[in-house]
Amino acid sequence: MRPLIAGNWKMNGLTEPSVALARAIRHGLGDASVEVLLCPPATQLASVTGIVEGSGIGTGGQDCHAKEQGAHTGDISAVMLRDAGASYVILGHSERRQDHGETSEMVAAKVRAAVKAGLIPIVCVGETESERASGAQEAIVGQQIAASLPEDFDGVVAYEPIWAIGTGKVPTSADITRMHDFIRKELIRDLPEGANLRILYGGSVKPSNAAEILSLPEVGGALVGGASLIAEDFLAIIRAV
Repeated sequence: MRPLIAGNWKMNGLTEPSVALARAIRHGLGDASVEVLLCPPATQLASVTGIVEGSGIGTGGQDCHAKEQGAHTGDISAVMLRDAGASYVILGHSERRQDHGETSEMVAAKVRAAVKAGLIPIVCVGETESERASGAQEAIVGQQIAASLPEDFDGVVAYEPIWAIGTGKVPTSADITRMHDFIRKELIRDLPEGANLRILYGGSVKPSNAAEILSLPEVGGALVGGASLIAEDFLAIIRAV
């Protein structure tokens, strides 16, 4: 499977710096052997898509509503993201689950909407620090996989230990391998395409640790947060594959 390196810009970026960042990534990419994805804020999606068009770099949204349209003030639908140029959408990120009370069932409804609109969903799963300390990480992630992924799911899964997101803390290589192996077994057991789905790792991925992480078994790429906001760092992670 071709590795996927996705940059989640989160709630960062006005038009001028977003365009400059996208342009720098495009110009610095060269002949990449990986799939590259940029997920800017929704307000910058069309502009960033225009900058990277024709380069092989894709764009994606950071969330979508389960409905196509209607009285949902402040929300954005999957068809709107597609109309703005997106080909992917991140769903079930821990910051959505924690800050907005999203359940796995809500995530599953969004996955269906994304697929219907022609988007590839990237569904995030992961445990908190206290859940890992108690040894419950596999139970938590297993529950999230079972409830967040429809039976016909054909997208991408991203394992993001919540305690490693933006903290600088990174699980050991053995821990990452163990969790990715567990996720693969869950996918194979539950889904027809389970053996073929990419599993990304996310959580304080940076140039200094990217090569080690991306070389681990079952790690099919990375979902990059803060480092994706610096062109040189993001490009270095891409080259580390």
